[in-house]
Amino acid sequence: MAEFTGKVAIVTGSSSGIGEAIARRLGEAGATVVVNSASSVEAGTAVAKSIGNGAVYMKGDISKKDDCERLINETVAKFGRLDILVNNAGWTTPIPHHDLDALTDEIFMKTFEVNVYGTWWLSKLAVPHLKKSEDGNIVNITSVAGVRQMGSSMAYSMTKAALNQMTKLMAKSCWPVRVNAVAPGLIATPWTADWGPQHEAIKAIAPLKRSGTPEDCAEATFGLLRSRYATGQIFVVDGGLTLVQ
Repeated sequence: MAEFTGKVAIVTGSSSGIGEAIARRLGEAGATVVVNSASSVEAGTAVAKSIGNGAVYMKGDISKKDDCERLINETVAKFGRLDILVNNAGWTTPIPHHDLDALTDEIFMKTFEVNVYGTWWLSKLAVPHLKKSEDGNIVNITSVAGVRQMGSSMAYSMTKAALNQMTKLMAKSCWPVRVNAVAPGLIATPWTADWGPQHEAIKAIAPLKRSGTPEDCAEATFGLLRSRYATGQIFVVDGGLTLVQ
């Protein structure tokens, strides 16, 4: 019997990239996975089908509270339980930090609505169900931009710092649910495929001399889920970048 057999997990933003790798890793460990995305229905459905083990796809835009409620309620209605919530869905648009005018109110608000509000709504809705689990877990996928003054935009960095603090506050207050975060550095995903100069810069300065992979983040997430005495932790997965920058 696989380690997570019988457990039900929601992984938001899991039609590609980091979320897909986490969903697949959980499926390999025996969990029944709810794959989610805001719009990539065909890709999300294909991911769920390829994972198997009862995995399903559920469309939902986490920046909309009604969609968050539906995602949690439909999962519990279908499977009768919820054991793991991985808040991976996020949004950004690159804006130089010095260009304050380019960071419009619209961009600022959308970044917070997806990255902070959506994670908060889902987590708050999930906690009552997670408390019924033998080992209920929330893992937030944040960023090194939340622990350093870096990132694709100032708004993005602010949201990730907020998620790191949310992680610690919920870990302190929502026991026995364990709440942790994985804070990746630059990861090679479809989203960053055209960020050539940034990837080259990481190769030049990070001690491990490469950008991360979605699988690196999936293993970090899996490690936190397995570590039953870990809560309130921000697991930085950046190839050592924050050691030198």
